[in-house]
Amino acid sequence: MNPKERIEELVSTLNKANVEYYLNDNPTLTDNEYDSLLMELFKLEEEYPEYKLPESPTSSVGTKILDSFDKITHGTPMFSLADVFNEDEVEAFVTRVEKEIENPEFVCELKMDGLGVNLTYKNGLMVSAATRGDGVTGEDITNNFKTIKYVPVKLNEPIDLEVRGEIYMTKKSFELANKKRLENGEEPFQNPRNAAAGSARQLDSRIAKERKLDTVLYHVPNTTCDTHYETLNKLEKLGLPINHNSCKVHNFQEIKDFIKEWTEKRPSLPYEIDGIVIKLNDIKGQRKMGNTAKYPRWAVAYKFPAEKVVTQLEDIIFTVGRTGQITPNAVLSPIKVAGSTIRRATLHNESYIREKDLRIGDFVVIHKAGDVIPEVVEPVIERRKDVSYFEMITSCPICQTKLVKSASGIDYLCPNNHCPARKTESLIHFVSRPAMNIDGLGDAIIEDFYNMNIITKIEDIYNLKDRQEELIELEGFGNKSVDNLITSIEASKGNSLERLLFGIGIPGIGAKTAKVLAKKYNTIDNLMNATKEELTDIKDIGEILATNINEFFADEKNIELINNLKNIGVNMEYKGEKALNNSLISNKKFVITGTISFMTRDEIKDLIEKYDGTSVESVSKKTDVVIVGESPGSKYEKALKLGIEIWNEEKLKEIIELL
Repeated sequence: MNPKERIEELVSTLNKANVEYYLNDNPTLTDNEYDSLLMELFKLEEEYPEYKLPESPTSSVGTKILDSFDKITHGTPMFSLADVFNEDEVEAFVTRVEKEIENPEFVCELKMDGLGVNLTYKNGLMVSAATRGDGVTGEDITNNFKTIKYVPVKLNEPIDLEVRGEIYMTKKSFELANKKRLENGEEPFQNPRNAAAGSARQLDSRIAKERKLDTVLYHVPNTTCDTHYETLNKLEKLGLPINHNSCKVHNFQEIKDFIKEWTEKRPSLPYEIDGIVIKLNDIKGQRKMGNTAKYPRWAVAYKFPAEKVVTQLEDIIFTVGRTGQITPNAVLSPIKVAGSTIRRATLHNESYIREKDLRIGDFVVIHKAGDVIPEVVEPVIERRKDVSYFEMITSCPICQTKLVKSASGIDYLCPNNHCPARKTESLIHFVSRPAMNIDGLGDAIIEDFYNMNIITKIEDIYNLKDRQEELIELEGFGNKSVDNLITSIEASKGNSLERLLFGIGIPGIGAKTAKVLAKKYNTIDNLMNATKEELTDIKDIGEILATNINEFFADEKNIELINNLKNIGVNMEYKGEKALNNSLISNKKFVITGTISFMTRDEIKDLIEKYDGTSVESVSKKTDVVIVGESPGSKYEKALKLGIEIWNEEKLKEIIELL
């Protein structure tokens, strides 16, 4: 057999062995046989490089070390799924689909707990693998993804394909990875999801290979099949891994049965799942229902209820935020909750601790709100002994300045504007994603740069371009990572005004209020000249926020910051869509309850915001209108008791026609 034929034979044999071993759990070669054939292939490809095939398993061994990740723009945007947390919300989704699609069929799938990935094949060959990123652009992790041995570099058909899925780590691989980390004196990973995400984003693909990642693929945005279920079968025929636990169902009861079945089976799975994905099966129906700005309307993700556990409250410590707010935090005996180890949880403020009657030494109930944020629910009174009462501190734990009460009378503040903790937190906030969105300046880097006097104030961020040579010399930085950082900093100069308003940290001004102000005043100069009376005329801007805004812009140091940023070239104008004015919606507060058949909640909220209204979650005397759909619940009853204006579906349609 000539070298070309032998290379082709080896590639076919080894790729088949990878699928059998990793995907089908049915090895056809012993480890020694596999290694021997792989070494033979290495030698032949080295001697005859002209015969090397693009799908060769030697291309996925993992030897490349990168300075940083390049960006890849997805062929079509990667939407996330809207989460639902109970059977009522699942039923509301089914009802909404049934109103638009006659006799709909659904597919239920296990929701893998991992890192989203987007693969692109051209003429049957893999050309890229990218993370979700912001949904439009992700990070290029192709080298790391190729270390997943059973994923074909070459499909069984020479087609172009964009396909999405999840990178995950099995429980077994997770345990082995943590065992190795402990042996090396490293901190163990918190859970398989974090381990998979961290491994997929290693700059050294050899590390990713060692971690033994897995993947499952489940969505083709531009499928040519008639149904989602047919698409899954097509993926398998192409040689791509799918999850065989998916099931076609036809109504809410069958969906409930599937959820119940896998809630019970969840602990026995070899990998972690955090819910069930429910999708409309018909592709034409999916395209008819379309998407909101964030989510597809034809699918939801049912999230398993958050796990509750009991652990001990060992201590209460204090942190200082960017506005000087002092936050008490629970120090807990480490405990696993929903797959991750919890050691800390915020206790918000003194009132929160008093209301829950928490005492140091108590055993407390912990759960993760939305499976994400750890929360102290309550003390276990019957186990209380040898506890001590909580005492609020009177001085800043960092700079020792005497604390003062906030305007609300609830929180305590460090009034020292030059407190080091406030400085670093302010800088971290300024570069964060909802604010100026500067990649490459994470919390730890900001703290390091602050301690090294590289960044001590906001303006210093924009002067880093003059210190590139100095940055390249620092550990963890290279030419490319510094170039990417400078590019991100320069790009942030063009952000719309609301990001800057949120980023500079006006007390009490969140991202939503910052956008309201940016829309209203258009330029920062207009806002700086606004009177307190003008500000309080704006919906949701009360006396306290108006005072905060006026006082912020009355401070000479803040004026100096704004002027410096202007000179640097940071945009000071609102670039978004201007709010339209209509007395039916503008400056009114809305609550949406129940299921609206012809619009999603997000679409209604977008409409309200477009006309300068506000959408809130709870009904109160300050609510102007409650929009009521099918199965509205207690919010509707409360609105009737308070005499609040009600818009049903017919009324909402009438209003829309008048806009």
